[in-house]
Amino acid sequence: MIPETRDPNQVAEAVTAEKATAEGIHGALRALFPLAPEPAPRTWVHRGMAAAVQIAAVALGAWVLLLRVPGRPAWRTIFGDDYFWFLAQAIQRPWHWGDYGGYVQVLPRFIAQVVSYLPLTDAALAFAVAGAVVAAGGALFIFHASAGHIESVKLRALLAVALVLLPIAPMELIGSGVETPWYLLPVLFWAVLWRPRTRPAMAAAAAVGFLTMASNILAVLLAPLLVARLYALRRPREHAVTAGWLAGCLVQAAVVIRLALHGQSRLDHSLTPPGQVLAFYGHAVLLPSLGWHTSWWLRSFAGANGATAIAAVILAVSFGLILITQPGARLFVVTAVAVGFIFSVVSVTINPAPAIDLVLPTRADGTRYTVMAYFLIVSALIVGADHALRSRAHDHRRRGAGLKSVTAVTVLVVFLATTWAVDFRYTGLRTTTAWTWAPIAAKWERDCAHSPTGEIHETVYRRPWTFPCRNITR
Repeated sequence: MIPETRDPNQVAEAVTAEKATAEGIHGALRALFPLAPEPAPRTWVHRGMAAAVQIAAVALGAWVLLLRVPGRPAWRTIFGDDYFWFLAQAIQRPWHWGDYGGYVQVLPRFIAQVVSYLPLTDAALAFAVAGAVVAAGGALFIFHASAGHIESVKLRALLAVALVLLPIAPMELIGSGVETPWYLLPVLFWAVLWRPRTRPAMAAAAAVGFLTMASNILAVLLAPLLVARLYALRRPREHAVTAGWLAGCLVQAAVVIRLALHGQSRLDHSLTPPGQVLAFYGHAVLLPSLGWHTSWWLRSFAGANGATAIAAVILAVSFGLILITQPGARLFVVTAVAVGFIFSVVSVTINPAPAIDLVLPTRADGTRYTVMAYFLIVSALIVGADHALRSRAHDHRRRGAGLKSVTAVTVLVVFLATTWAVDFRYTGLRTTTAWTWAPIAAKWERDCAHSPTGEIHETVYRRPWTFPCRNITR
């Protein structure tokens, strides 16, 4: 008999699979937290150039985000809680941050406090730039943190761009301080999977863990993933993000427990029925995953449920192909889709309004609850595409397999690029409900100029406030 010949790459993969099986759950979980390849040594010149390129990328990303808001520019309007709560409270009582909505929002509060020290007329600009920079900076973080799961630099760049060009972003997310925690949630997901090598990188991971957890109580839902990280990675240096997340938990716990003891827990309110929650996930996550405008086009002839079924089938086939053909991506795909589902379901269960309110092409409440789910769906597709390219490299002698992999990746890139182009800019809540800031700032300054007491009394979104004029910078 002629001895069987095997490709060395296939042998290596078989050995890795056998080793993971022998290590059991511990070995399987370690695959969820891969160590990225060690970068090649670089000179100070190369490091400086790389830093300059990354700073420019963040600036470009922030600029692109602000361009996505049509009509009145985002830097001339102020949105939501930034105006009627965070800025007003920062002016009235600087650095006295209480709870809002049943928990603490450290990052939006900090942004508002810094803005309060700037000239009042620049507040809208400062909020818009801060929100855009946080989102673009999060995209850069994801580019680095995804290196262990995505070998292709181009696909990692595509993943980073996906955060900047979220199809649902123009509805309510862009250019504000109040929405920054929703951008941080997918950043924290990738931080939990990341294994940074350097101290600055570990500090960045810890900062993401703290700011996200201390700004959005939903970040507690990543606790199982952090426990899995503790189980799979035993060295203390691997858990900077866990330390930051735990510090954020302490900040939230101090407030949430006090509110619960006084009967003010958010969980005391009526919860959304499971049927409405699942309908929200289908209509607001699965369907718009094909694109915001595409989702309404599908609704026009198939109805909301029919269009959702079409989207669900497309995603099921896509993920099914990844699970069948790319064993190395299975654990990540299942984890990402499950985490996104849990975040959306819990968010709408606690807050029934998005599942009840009428949804229109220019007015959809609660799209912030879909950021995590949508972005992790895209993440799973890109990780699957990266593994397909790896399979092509390993199976270079099987030209058919290589062609299929390249075709699949090309289809994904074309689909994402088309979706982002179509949904780049459209009218949403960020456009229609934001306040034009210039006349508001002018009125406050004029009232202060004529105030005999050094205080002014203003009604901000039907709520009376008393502002010390010494805290309003002209």
